[in-house]
Amino acid sequence: MHTETVEILSDDTNMAVLRHPTRRFPGVLIQGDSLYSMCKQADRVCAAAQEILPMEPYTELNSLRNSLWAQLTHYKTVLAEHDLSLPFNEVP
Repeated sequence: MHTETVEILSDDTNMAVLRHPTRRFPGVLIQGDSLYSMCKQADRVCAAAQEILPMEPYTELNSLRNSLWAQLTHYKTVLAEHDLSLPFNEVP
């Protein structure tokens, strides 16, 4: 872990916009519990859409869901590496 100074363009609750010193464009900070909720929501939407969407749009939707889960997996790995607890309880 290291400390860097970031520019905080907005620190609104659950809508923080930050720029890391090595990046040209700002990014959005999504809290871990919000990211987990988005992943679960994407699971529900994909499950409901699988039978009604044509293959191409469903594949894109599922790709979006997988991208969210990849972000969450990375988040969980980083927290574990630093002995930090998750801000949510995983439920099946």
